[in-house]
Amino acid sequence: MKQAILQAQDVHRNIETPEGQLHILNGVDLAVDSRQSVAILGESGSGKSTLLGLLAGLDLPQMGSIKLNNQELTTMDEDQRAQFRASCAGFVFQSFYLMEDLTALENVALPLELFGHKEPRKTARHWLDVLGLVTRSHHYPKQLSGGEQQRVALCRAFAVQPSILFADEPTANLDQRTAQLVIKQLFDLHHESHNAMVLVTHDDKLAQLCDATYVLSGGVLREI
Repeated sequence: MKQAILQAQDVHRNIETPEGQLHILNGVDLAVDSRQSVAILGESGSGKSTLLGLLAGLDLPQMGSIKLNNQELTTMDEDQRAQFRASCAGFVFQSFYLMEDLTALENVALPLELFGHKEPRKTARHWLDVLGLVTRSHHYPKQLSGGEQQRVALCRAFAVQPSILFADEPTANLDQRTAQLVIKQLFDLHHESHNAMVLVTHDDKLAQLCDATYVLSGGVLREI
C-alpha cells in the first residue's frame, strides 16, 4: 500500500492588492506518495511557485492543512519548519542560489555541515563525482557555466538524502542542450535515491516525465 509523504488539504492563499483581495490558491488538495514524481503546470502568475513554497513549508497558507512526513507544517513556527525541512527536504530552484564566496565543494558540503554530518566534504566530493563535476570542486560559482552551477545545486539537494525534493523551474535559465542534461541527471538521481519529487514547470515535455501531472489555474489544482 502506497503511503503519502506529502498531503495538502483545502489550502488557501490570498494577497491584498489595490483592487482588493486576490485569491491565488482556492482550496487546493494534493497527495504525493513516497517515491512518486509530480509535476505542477500553469501559466506565469498562476501561483505555482507560491504553492510549492507552501508545500515545502517556506510559507504558510491562510487556511488549510499541509502535512510532510506526517508532520503538520501549519502548526510549526518558522524556526521549527526550517529545522524540519533540513531533515527531509531538498531544493532545486530556477536561480541556482550558490554561495558566491564558496567553492562548488563547499557549497555542496554546507548543508551537510549545518545538519551535523560526520563527513560533509567526503560526501560532497562523492556527489560531485557522481555528476561528473569532481574536477570543478575548487571552482567558485562565477567560474562555472550555468549548467555546471545547476548541477552543483543538484548535488547539494541530493547530498542530504532528502525524502522529498522540491524543484521550481530547474531548467528555465539553461539552454536546450544543457537543460536536457540537467533533466536526465535530475530524474536519474530521483529514481536512484527513491525519493518523492514535486516539480513546478511550464514545460509540457518535462512534466510528461513525471508519474502524475497537475495544472494550476484560477487558484484550483486539477490532475490531467
